[in-house]
Amino acid sequence: MRVLCAFPEAMPSSNSRPPACLAPVALLALLLHLSLSSQVGDRRPLPVDRAPGLKEKTLILLDVSTKNPVRTVNENFLSLQLDPSIIHDGWLDFLSSKRLVTLARGLSPAFLRFGGKRTDFLQFQNLRNPAKSRGGPGPDYYLKNYEDDIVRSDVALDKQKGCKIAQHPDVMLELQREKAAQMHLVLLKEQFSNTYSNLVLTARSLDKLYNFADCSGLHLIFALNALRRNPNNSWNSSSALSLLKYSASKKYNISWELGNEPNNYRTMHGRAVNGSQLGKDYIQLKSLLQPIRIYSRASLYGPNIGRPRKNVIALLDGFMKVAGSTVDAVTWQHCYIDGRVVKVMDFLKTRLLDTLSDQIRKIQKVVNTYTPGKKIWLEGVVTTSAGGTNNLSDSYAAGFLWLNTLGMLANQGIDVVIRHSFFDHGYNHLVDQNFNPLPKSANTPTVGDFRSPGKRTFSSAVLRHRLPPLSPDPPAIGKEGTCESPQPVSQSGAPLGVSDVCVGEICTFGGHSPDPTSRGHFS
Repeated sequence: MRVLCAFPEAMPSSNSRPPACLAPVALLALLLHLSLSSQVGDRRPLPVDRAPGLKEKTLILLDVSTKNPVRTVNENFLSLQLDPSIIHDGWLDFLSSKRLVTLARGLSPAFLRFGGKRTDFLQFQNLRNPAKSRGGPGPDYYLKNYEDDIVRSDVALDKQKGCKIAQHPDVMLELQREKAAQMHLVLLKEQFSNTYSNLVLTARSLDKLYNFADCSGLHLIFALNALRRNPNNSWNSSSALSLLKYSASKKYNISWELGNEPNNYRTMHGRAVNGSQLGKDYIQLKSLLQPIRIYSRASLYGPNIGRPRKNVIALLDGFMKVAGSTVDAVTWQHCYIDGRVVKVMDFLKTRLLDTLSDQIRKIQKVVNTYTPGKKIWLEGVVTTSAGGTNNLSDSYAAGFLWLNTLGMLANQGIDVVIRHSFFDHGYNHLVDQNFNPLPKSANTPTVGDFRSPGKRTFSSAVLRHRLPPLSPDPPAIGKEGTCESPQPVSQSGAPLGVSDVCVGEICTFGGHSPDPTSRGHFS
């Protein structure tokens, strides 16, 4: 199959409008990583009509082989994360929103990891009354009425059978946004000082979290607190056991994880945990799951290390030596840029894009030493750290780094990538506080469609492609472009539609015609 790609000369700004075909891409039909060097020969640009706002276009012809896929990725390849900060700022109480559930359902099937920096400060308490256990700032003049509204909403949800879906009044959402804005300052202060306060997850809150995942068609992965330590530095599992027993009593289908970025424990808590001790902790968690009937075969993932520097690789090596066979997939995190100093052109630097490939090889080397063929996941991937940068991390420009990440991971055999975060404070999330998809949602190839939730339009094949003779040299990474194939076909020979996209090293092929005015906000 041949695909014609048009690359404009103009570079994107942080708030530029996506190309017509790129904005609503809502499926992952093909992920390609272009590793071929420029071929020898006469490469002549093909003339095309100029589009408004673009100086010039260069057409690139790609040969795509649909017969022999390079590999097949997990059907949950693109998955999501929710940070425990939603307990702090109150948004957890609104996960039953019909609009939010509809948006998440459009991304299924996928995993939903509940974890992040505050994972290791999370304590479970079997409380049912949310009003008595809620914390956080809020103006006195509305806080009591706000809390009463939450309780009344919970009572109404309890009367529903099956999926519990709510239509929250606009005034209630506005009050929540005010509260979240105040709490955002508290969360940022914690993040920059690297000191975090304890969080209480009540039984009611866990019910709401699981209801959201279940109704959205997402499989919940719960990251347990690993910083609760006994005097001998072994893991204190008392709070985790209470949570496991409650979840089992409710027959919640959950997979598990222990801790978040254990390589940072010394700076966060003043107590380091080495790889072999963490491996013993995972074996202890496995022993807690096995006697519980519903979790005797539950999946266990970890160790969720940070960027694989020398000390982190040493931690992973010690962990794999002790518990490599205990986990179902080895997990790590990646962040490209410090969100406090990022500039728009950083998203287009090929040197920055290539850092991920080197990290993948480092992780694979350690994993294959102890458990050859073990699945590897990239969890909690973000483009910018420190919560991101307003009008940049949440803009269309940041999508280039994200698309390149997806293609590189698929090509190098990473089984699952978990995006941080679906809905959160800061600016790295996919959905804003008005429950509208942000631009990075619009250029995220997904297995569903925001406008047709549950509709299966996904092919998990990773296909090989090349530049045929007489093709002009491809533009540098970061030049966006739309690809239009007169008769694109899937592996089965069925038409794929005309919503095809090429971005630097990635080609994805969509399945419906785009709205040229869309910036990712769909009704």
